[in-house]
Amino acid sequence: MSIDEGPGWSGMYARLKAGLTRTATVLSSGLTGLLTKQRLDAETIQALEEALIRADLGTDLARRLSAEIAEGRYDAEISEREIREHLATAIARVMQPSARPFVVDAARKPFVVLVAGVNGTGKTTTIGKIAAKLSSQGRRVTLAAGDTFRAAAIEQLKIWGERAGAQVIARAAGADAAGVAFEALEKARSENADVLLIDTAGRLQNKAGLMAELQKVARVLKKLDPDAPHAVLLVLDATTGQNAISQVEAFRAAVPLTGLVMTKLDGTAKGGILVALADRFALPIHFIGVGESIADLQVFDAPSFAKALTGA
Repeated sequence: MSIDEGPGWSGMYARLKAGLTRTATVLSSGLTGLLTKQRLDAETIQALEEALIRADLGTDLARRLSAEIAEGRYDAEISEREIREHLATAIARVMQPSARPFVVDAARKPFVVLVAGVNGTGKTTTIGKIAAKLSSQGRRVTLAAGDTFRAAAIEQLKIWGERAGAQVIARAAGADAAGVAFEALEKARSENADVLLIDTAGRLQNKAGLMAELQKVARVLKKLDPDAPHAVLLVLDATTGQNAISQVEAFRAAVPLTGLVMTKLDGTAKGGILVALADRFALPIHFIGVGESIADLQVFDAPSFAKALTGA
């Protein structure tokens, strides 16, 4: 079963559009007034490419998308609205292969999810929101407070556990993270939980020792379930822009990433980085965060994202 949005799509899209306002504004400022001659000429195409780069899509992808918009339309009359619509279609096409929902395999019980990321991406909050969504669907959820470096993270996860009606397995700050994960999986199995979500400490992608610890957590889980973890989610902060690419590369080399979550899209003009990630890695993008509430962690939908991003 997957986590779906259910009813209220129009409200969800309104929040998505509002959350992507800053990035959309960057694109809009690059598009508005381009077509003074109402023709798609070389100057207009160059300006479009520059606007896409400023929105953090990256140079190569910006060039390819601009060329795609120009193909068959060069020197033809075209409106700004038509450019936005064509651009939205092109971006959605790039992102569609990554628009795959987060699926809980009921045959794997508990379904073990390891959640990783660098410091400050919002991992703990994201875990809490996913737990709340799963609990609302009637699933029994266990949370493991594996970010043992920060006492605040442990307390934060306990609060989310109370909100979601989820059991939280935690030890004192400074405890062995792998030990917490092992204990949590034992407990989740004994309690017949459907899903186990494991928080981990934030770690910079260039710190080999911390990456080794993450690998240890994954390795220890296999002592109880050879197939665990069944999913490994990487939480990324949209405000980091192109640095997110190196994060995916580093974490993917350490653990078998199965999906991405992009947070803080409402706080940046760099939302185009998600397009670049989809183009480069084709990893599933399960959720995007466009605000603080549980409802603002949305299931990723490529056409809706592209439309909100371009103002189409």
